Amino acid sequence: MFKPVELEIELFCRGLRVDPSCDVNTDGRRISRTRAGLGSGLELVLPSPRKKIWVNVPVLEAFAAKSPFLLMKTARGYVLCDSRQGDHYPVEIPEEPVWYSWKTSSGVEMSRVGILQGTYLGIYVSNACLYWNLPASPACAFCTTGRNVGTAEESKKKVEDVIEVAKAAREESGSIFTHLNTGYHFEDRDDLELVHGLRQCEPFVKRLRAEVGGFIGVQAVPVPRRKFNEYDDLIAAGVDHLSFCYEFEDPAYFAKLCPGKEMTLGQNAFFEAMEYTSKKLGQGKVSGEIIAGLEPLEATKRGIDRIVDAGAFPTVCIFRPTIGSALESTPPPKPDEMREVFAYLWNAVLRASLPVGILPGIQVSLVVQPEEAADLVPPTFSSRLYETKLTALRALAKPYVAWKLRPKGGRVAAV
Repeated sequence: MFKPVELEIELFCRGLRVDPSCDVNTDGRRISRTRAGLGSGLELVLPSPRKKIWVNVPVLEAFAAKSPFLLMKTARGYVLCDSRQGDHYPVEIPEEPVWYSWKTSSGVEMSRVGILQGTYLGIYVSNACLYWNLPASPACAFCTTGRNVGTAEESKKKVEDVIEVAKAAREESGSIFTHLNTGYHFEDRDDLELVHGLRQCEPFVKRLRAEVGGFIGVQAVPVPRRKFNEYDDLIAAGVDHLSFCYEFEDPAYFAKLCPGKEMTLGQNAFFEAMEYTSKKLGQGKVSGEIIAGLEPLEATKRGIDRIVDAGAFPTVCIFRPTIGSALESTPPPKPDEMREVFAYLWNAVLRASLPVGILPGIQVSLVVQPEEAADLVPPTFSSRLYETKLTALRALAKPYVAWKLRPKGGRVAAV
């Protein structure tokens, strides 16, 4: 039978079919096509000796209809049946948060402002990425932001609505991490300085820090080096984590699949921003995001090393042919290849002794997290020492987490 992380990779690559015995629309979270579309699957939780593994599994994409995995409901709960060997795996279906159907003070349904992806709250704060509206529409080929924002979610979020949703997610679901992201929203002109991603996120960060507390992350396109003071401003506002969607190491794949980023930013801009913010925030607080399964594996491995060398940690997304994207008909990658990538990822964070998985209250369902990949590699003396260090850091982090959960305004939100 598969190890939990192997099963997670299998599900990302193969998706699953849902048996008529299941009523996931009632028992589970709704399938939401928000943000870039990566979380457009069914949320499952896999039991694991290390920790529970959250995974957002494709179920609606065409390739999922051919999956060997079938989700069934029995008297003992939900199980995954692998038709190839007949193996059965017990799984949990997390309930939909009650606050999803609540409305904010302005009358907006809260799930149209933000949703949980695993245990963290994800919010796309701005209008749809400008790449969808530029001539020749140079949007990233795997992305569906231009189809989701304004349709499945509000076209632009109000700060007050975001605060109300973040409070509900904390009090009702115990979420301690709010992740804000935007697309491309500016040209390199000083007169448009106040409308791009970082400046758009800043008022949200300030209010979240003052009124909600917890951990706050921002994902936005890099700004020119002469504007790096904006990262300083965002850090002063209270941001804890910054992420940069680098996507591909191979220059040809980057240019072909991310034409807008190639035209307006270039690859190096992401690494300049990663290096600068890593020095400002410290280890484990900046990530570089890369997609595995489209470019050659060796390029992805080089990308992982390059991210680590920049002082950041790699967030590796398994390519998903999301409905509505330009790559909708492209097959997903093979699980064996993805196991190789994530084994390499584990060795890379081990080599750099990066502090991964330190905050156990933050579980991400969209990617295989670095600490989950440990079971893909035979243990060594070095890896045991590293995992001992991580365990110690988790214990030491508890008072820090308790402190971070307190809003600056003085009111302590429920956990």
